[in-house]
Formats: sequence, structure tokens, C-alpha cells
Amino acid sequence: MANDPSEKAPTPNSPEGKAEGAPVPPAPPAAAAPPKPAAPAAPKPNPLAPIPLENDLVRRLKEKFGEAIREATLDRKQPIILVAADKLRDISRHCHDTEQFDMLADLTAVDWPKREKRFDIILNLYSFPKNERLRLKAHAGENEPVPSVVEIWPAANWLERECYDMFGIIFEGHPNLKRILLPDEWQGFPLRKDYDILKQDPAWVRENLGIESGQ
Repeated sequence: MANDPSEKAPTPNSPEGKAEGAPVPPAPPAAAAPPKPAAPAAPKPNPLAPIPLENDLVRRLKEKFGEAIREATLDRKQPIILVAADKLRDISRHCHDTEQFDMLADLTAVDWPKREKRFDIILNLYSFPKNERLRLKAHAGENEPVPSVVEIWPAANWLERECYDMFGIIFEGHPNLKRILLPDEWQGFPLRKDYDILKQDPAWVRENLGIESGQ
């Protein structure tokens, strides 16, 4: 009955309330799949990495000294030649007399304690006639003597003493190899990577300074 209160009026969403032929709303779109992670970019080459060097100087050295010339690279426009440690004096003499590297600008070392030949012996050379620089480098083990180059470049005298003082490197043929910065009786070599910078030489510090090392 039209006036029967028990009858419910059709709602808009009920089948009765929908007009015939009315458009059905589209279903909501499915959730989009998450984007795939981008592939990792290929590592960029290091523009400062040393590159192999093969020039006239390297060829002349290889012709004269053969396998004693271990490696030649160019790093930041500076040629670096790795040589056998026992041939360091001979190669240095040739660089001075024949290749005209008449100035030893510096002689120093670097410690790589985990490497079998833990020390890099480094000579930075300069040629006044040619306005060129060259770095000679040799690997040496602990307690392995390295030929002195004092007879070639007298400036090496104090530089080799400093390397001996700081690293304990023995320069065979040096005229007066002894400490130059630390007391003669000092124990240890401060620029070795395994040197305890806090304790240093406790016996010397206690005896001469009256304090405990590390204070």
C-alpha cells in the first residue's frame, strides 16, 4: 500500500532507486605498481689517478737499467719512476750526470706498515737546464739498507738523517748517519704509523723531563 508506513522508500543507491539506463560510475583505478629502483650508476673514473707513462726518458732508463725500472706513471703532470732500491744510487747518478737533474729538491719517506716493503723512499728532482721535475721512488723493507745519494747531491746529507731519525731507514754509505731532530739515545721512530704518539719514549721522558710520558 502506498500509504503503508511499513514500506521503506527506495534509496538512491538501492536497485529500486536507480533510474533505468543510468550510467554506472567507473570502478576506482587499481593502485599503480611501485617504480623499480634505478640501477646503480657505474663508478666514474678518478681523474686524478696516476696513468702509465712511456716517454723518451722512461725508454732511456729502461734501456740502461732494465728490470730495475719497475714502474713509470704520470701523476698530476709529474713523472714518477719506481726503481729497485739496490739500484737507487746508480739510477740517481745517471739522472744527475746524463739527464741533467742537478737539484735534489727533497728526499723523504712514507710508511705503509701492512706492506712487506713498508717504506717508500722518495726523491724529488729538478733540472735547471730543462726546467723539468722527476720523482724517483723505491720500496724498502724494515732494516733493509738503502744506498745513500749524498755523493751525488750533497743536500741529501741532512735529508737522509731526518729519514733515519723519523723512520729508522738505514742509508748505506752516508758519511755521518745519526739523529738530527731527536736525542741520540731516543728509542723509536715517530713517523712510523705504529709509533705510539702519546707514550713516545717513556724512559727518556722520565729521566730528562721528570714526568711520565703521555702527560
